[in-house]
Amino acid sequence: MAARILHRLRHALGADGNREERTHDGAETEDCPESSELEDDTEGLSTRLSGTLSFSGHEEDEDEEEEEEEEEDGGEELPAGDAAQDGEWGPAARPGSVLSRQLQELWRRSRSSLVPQRLQFEVTSASVVSERSSKYVLYTIYLTRSGQLDKAPASISRRYSDFERLNRRLRGRFGCDMAAIAFPRKRLRRNFTAETIAKRSRAFEQFLSHLHSIAEIRRSPEFLEFFFLQDLRAAQRLTCTGMYREALATWSNAYRLQDRLGVCGSGRFLLTLAGLVVCHQELDQLGEAHGCCEQALQLLEAQDSHPLLGPFLQAHVHLAWKVGKDKRQSEARLQGLQEAGVPLQQQPSLKECLIKEPLE
Repeated sequence: MAARILHRLRHALGADGNREERTHDGAETEDCPESSELEDDTEGLSTRLSGTLSFSGHEEDEDEEEEEEEEEDGGEELPAGDAAQDGEWGPAARPGSVLSRQLQELWRRSRSSLVPQRLQFEVTSASVVSERSSKYVLYTIYLTRSGQLDKAPASISRRYSDFERLNRRLRGRFGCDMAAIAFPRKRLRRNFTAETIAKRSRAFEQFLSHLHSIAEIRRSPEFLEFFFLQDLRAAQRLTCTGMYREALATWSNAYRLQDRLGVCGSGRFLLTLAGLVVCHQELDQLGEAHGCCEQALQLLEAQDSHPLLGPFLQAHVHLAWKVGKDKRQSEARLQGLQEAGVPLQQQPSLKECLIKEPLE
């Protein structure tokens, strides 16, 4: 009896062990598809996530349709079940995907909202000046490009009579274009009150902005000379009298004014570069002088007969030797001018050109 009971127990235990072994084997055969499916999913997830936060230059060249497809793929969120299966992938994907979509949207909006830069005129200060028997208000105007922060903005200081002279000259030449442009009238009284000065400041800003919006006017010598001719005259006078530090500041402002107004290829701009070279050289700032020379020679690259070409080449050779830069190209160009019959020995230096150049 005892032997029969023992046999039955052994048989039952053996059957349970076989069932557990079969169950264990079955689970192992099912682990492979689950593992493979999970691996495929994480690979797909990493592919979708790659590039969603990349804002490198090549993405800017893609067309709108490709960007939208990338956003849809990159921003896809996994269901809760998939996130639980993916372990660390699931929880990290959801907040990252939301953030990437927001960044992409902000990036796209900022790109679509870009507008062409334009020149802005702002009266930053106005002061009452008394000189002997005269009294007037001096307005300081900054010229800045929209959307940019100028560390050293270009500025001018003008009085009402300067604006009135510009208005009169432009109306004489551009009558039709000037018909719709308002100009503040003269006042017999209360010219120096805060209210009058504030109103005129805003009127002058609008006046200059309106003038600059008309292509023919903003390219006219009357408009351009209003901004930088006074600085050029003052800088030339200071250079001739040996006040190089004061002259350098004035030449530099004239440079910035012409740069803002877009006239960096004119004869006046080359004269400005010559003034900068002379002042930098006199103040022993040879690297800056050499850089101004190179900029001038780039502008004169196709002008073999310009009167300032020889003086700039000679100054460049001298400065390049001083600062240890390559001077062979300038030497070769000087030799070409000499072979063409240009009397280099008789040509004035840049400083002599500044003294002799009339600024009418």
